[in-house]
Amino acid sequence: MMGRIIRALWIAVTVSRRAFGNLLFIAFVLFLAGLFFFGGGKRVSEDVALVLAPVGNIVEQVSEQLLMDLFFGRVTKEETLLNDIIDVVDHAAEDENIKVLVLDQRRMGAAGVSKLHDIGAALNRFRKTGKPIIAAGDYFNQQQYYLAAHANRVYLHPMGQVWLSGYGAYRIYFKTALEKLLVQFHVFRVGTYKSALEPFFRNDMSEEAKEANSAWLNVLWDAYKTDVAVLRKIEADRIDAHINNIGTLLANEGGDAALLALNDGLVDALKTRDEVRDELIQMVGLDDRNKSFKQIDFREYLEIIRPSLRQTEPDHGKVGVIVARGIIMDGKQPVGRIGGDSMAELIRKARDDENIKALVLRINSGGGSALASEIIRREVELTRNAGKPVVVSMSSVAASGGYWMAVAADEIWASPTTITGSIGIFAAMPTFDRTLDSLGIHTDGVGTTRLSGALDITRPLNPLLADMLQHSIEHGYQQFIQRVSEGRNMDPQVVEKIAQGRVWAGKTALELGLVDKLGDLKDAIGSAATMAQLDEYDIVYVEQPLSAKEHLLKKLIRLILSVFGTEHPRERQLVDRFTNFVLDDGDLAILLQLNDPQNLYALCLNCDLN
Repeated sequence: MMGRIIRALWIAVTVSRRAFGNLLFIAFVLFLAGLFFFGGGKRVSEDVALVLAPVGNIVEQVSEQLLMDLFFGRVTKEETLLNDIIDVVDHAAEDENIKVLVLDQRRMGAAGVSKLHDIGAALNRFRKTGKPIIAAGDYFNQQQYYLAAHANRVYLHPMGQVWLSGYGAYRIYFKTALEKLLVQFHVFRVGTYKSALEPFFRNDMSEEAKEANSAWLNVLWDAYKTDVAVLRKIEADRIDAHINNIGTLLANEGGDAALLALNDGLVDALKTRDEVRDELIQMVGLDDRNKSFKQIDFREYLEIIRPSLRQTEPDHGKVGVIVARGIIMDGKQPVGRIGGDSMAELIRKARDDENIKALVLRINSGGGSALASEIIRREVELTRNAGKPVVVSMSSVAASGGYWMAVAADEIWASPTTITGSIGIFAAMPTFDRTLDSLGIHTDGVGTTRLSGALDITRPLNPLLADMLQHSIEHGYQQFIQRVSEGRNMDPQVVEKIAQGRVWAGKTALELGLVDKLGDLKDAIGSAATMAQLDEYDIVYVEQPLSAKEHLLKKLIRLILSVFGTEHPRERQLVDRFTNFVLDDGDLAILLQLNDPQNLYALCLNCDLN
């Protein structure tokens, strides 16, 4: 009997292995066929509409999809590169074949405020050529509407809605839950406003945190209202009135949210999808094949123009760009995280490249490991000392450790809505001795010193360890202050006043001297080229090289995703969203990923505003 069971299991394993191998082979053949039959030679037809339809979150750097995630059925988070959108819009502005740009944001995910501003600036450049932009949607959330407001005409479905709510910073607080579980969360921090760990020792937001958060939230919301008001030719106060009186206003329109948006000047007309399609057919003509207006998709257009975007001239100087996106961690990390070692290698690579005359570090990070931040900062300093100009360009967030590694640059650029500062440091350690004690589980033993077993979370917090951590935190904070003082040529006492872990908006950071200028990535690159005395230059992205095996695996994963899709039943999507929030995006999940060898962190947990 046992022999038959083992043979059956072995046959099942063999069949599964062969089936999996066959699937991989078929996928590879399809991939090669796709390259052969559909690769290259594409051209843009005359008089077409460019459909800008970003999918997923808009990011500075696309995270790598792990093959293991596919095997376990994990939802793939689709992402669209910010630079791809800007490159497509700018190129289309000069392309005679593109007659109109159509904004389709139905599948667009989250985007940082400064990223929206960068795309908005590109849309404004497109409009200045005289070509129209049409934004049409069944529904616009706040982020989508900001981009839609840049269009010449904004159309909303008669059963649709424009959802505006303002900006807010809300977090989940665990103090009572931890007390019920008898978990003790020991916090060590410096800075009045260093509120990263408040959810673990409070049930509400402290007054200091509310003060600091209100300051930068108001800057961001004022910028949003001002831009939309100018674009839509309405009063900025009208937007607040629309939100704060939505109940009364909606009642006056008989509950018709679309009609309210029209009467409040947020949209130009209420049109169904077929009515929008008919208007676009009148503008660019009918495509007999798909019975719709003549069009080219954003991604298809990108593939056509990509070779020209990557083309460089041998006699031109090069400005290197390194993207630093994600949480800062010790060691080498994959794309989508910032590793102290891996990022240091990239900066050294740019420094040693004789063709690269200046370096731009594009930062989108709320911080992380203090040690890794310092390792990266030192490489920036060495590059600057070697005679190569280094300019930092801040994206949506460059706070705490993200600011730490920026301060050694020759120049720092930020968006008016960049979230930066958060000059502070903390450490934290949970202990579960009381929890285990309630279950009748105990830890006991002997050691050779007072610190033996000090990191064992099943024991009470070691007083000597607590004393050591607090001293280390205070020392690390003073190091942070000193780094800012040296890098920004500011008196340490002045830095101390604006530090304390407080978060600032880019506009305020400029007034305080934390950044030098306001502008986007293009502005920062231009400044770096000027510092390097380059009249003509090419932009090259400095990235970790992939092996042939990694390239093939990356393409194979993309092929599998395109063939089998990433759609899941609605029930599964709801479960995945919940688990992503709890396990991937929540404060606790971020803390569990941190790996600083000394457990010292410069991290702003509430800086990720979508």
